[in-house]
Amino acid sequence: MHEIWNLINEMSPYLLLGFGFAGLLHVFVPAQVYHRYLSKNDFRSVLWAAMIGVPLPLCSCGVIPTAMSLRKEGASKGATTSFLIATPQTGIDSILATASLLGIPFAIVRPIAALVTALFGGQLVNWATRNETSENSETIRKASDERPKGFWNKIKEALKYGYFEMMQDIGKWLMIGLVVAGLITVFVPDDFFLFFNDKPLLTMLMVLAVSVPMYVCATGSIPIAAALMLKGLSPGAALVLLMAGPACNMASIMVIGKVLEKKTMWVYLFSIILGAVTFGLLIDLVLPTEWFTSSIQATKDCCAESPAIFNVICSAVLGILLIFALIMRRHHHCDCGCDDHDDHCECDAEHHSHEHHHSHKNIENHKVMEKKKFKVDGMMCNHCRANVEKNIKALQGVEKVEVDLASGIAVVEGDVADEDVIRAIEGIGYQGKRM
Repeated sequence: MHEIWNLINEMSPYLLLGFGFAGLLHVFVPAQVYHRYLSKNDFRSVLWAAMIGVPLPLCSCGVIPTAMSLRKEGASKGATTSFLIATPQTGIDSILATASLLGIPFAIVRPIAALVTALFGGQLVNWATRNETSENSETIRKASDERPKGFWNKIKEALKYGYFEMMQDIGKWLMIGLVVAGLITVFVPDDFFLFFNDKPLLTMLMVLAVSVPMYVCATGSIPIAAALMLKGLSPGAALVLLMAGPACNMASIMVIGKVLEKKTMWVYLFSIILGAVTFGLLIDLVLPTEWFTSSIQATKDCCAESPAIFNVICSAVLGILLIFALIMRRHHHCDCGCDDHDDHCECDAEHHSHEHHHSHKNIENHKVMEKKKFKVDGMMCNHCRANVEKNIKALQGVEKVEVDLASGIAVVEGDVADEDVIRAIEGIGYQGKRM
């Protein structure tokens, strides 16, 4: 527990700052920016996608529906792939957290590596699909921007997004990362990785074998990398973990293979692996090692001391926000006021009755609107929920959509076919069925 507490104290001020910046970026950058420049099958679209993706605070699962949504809006396969590679590796929050625990050199190299890898992967997809005709060119539509109007409303929304929704999205994975880092610090021998010091490529391949299939967010991977470096893992191999872990996992691999086809999926994987190993070898064999190890040693020395009162206060605030967000994520109910797990809930369209007419009646035309429930499998964060909501809401005849993340249930109100709703859900990589 002592090691975990020290890691939290070291990271908490930067995490709070990063979550705040993430909220501001989310609210004050118009949604249309993410859609306007990505449609052409050229390097400019790939560059824009990577530049947008590097600072964007999206977690490893949230980037999947966002990227699929961009694809539906008309983004090319190359731009979509570039976005998928760049976005989960970094973010304004993880860059600041990287600087706090791993040092400035890592915080600089990490987004550069993500950018270069994304450009390479996107261009490679452009080349591999150069003879394909774009299926999206005739279906481009304007992005709906439902963000609040007015400066103070935007500030409130930014605080809500940064310190509530993002906490819900990555808080669990951040805590898992901190716990794993603490366990590594306690149970892994200090000289564990010294045996592989003269075999950097072998070490990186071992790290890749573990990193590629597993799920870890960009911020949650930082304490794990720091703990492994304290046990002798080379800085280059640590960078491989920081790149490959967040950039891909089994969920993203399967969705990309389904939506963007197998050829794009293999290019995506090849680009991430090649980029991670290349930059890892660059750090270990070319750049001065002390650039990347001095901050780790300073962190180790600092953790041996009593934490500053400011860090303790930041850790307390972070803990309160995290507990509140996770409790609220688990607390959910349907819009008629019944518990989702209540067997007597009659919110489904086929069970509407006069007893529920007060909550389901359309006030203007005095008729009951049809409500349908759909089970959505695969949602892991608020970005997932928002994209499912947006995709269903775009269907003709839909009056209202409410998607609950905790239960995975979408309540759709209006005159729309079940098949259209399921198609909208599956079009961005999830599984949907009528309840």
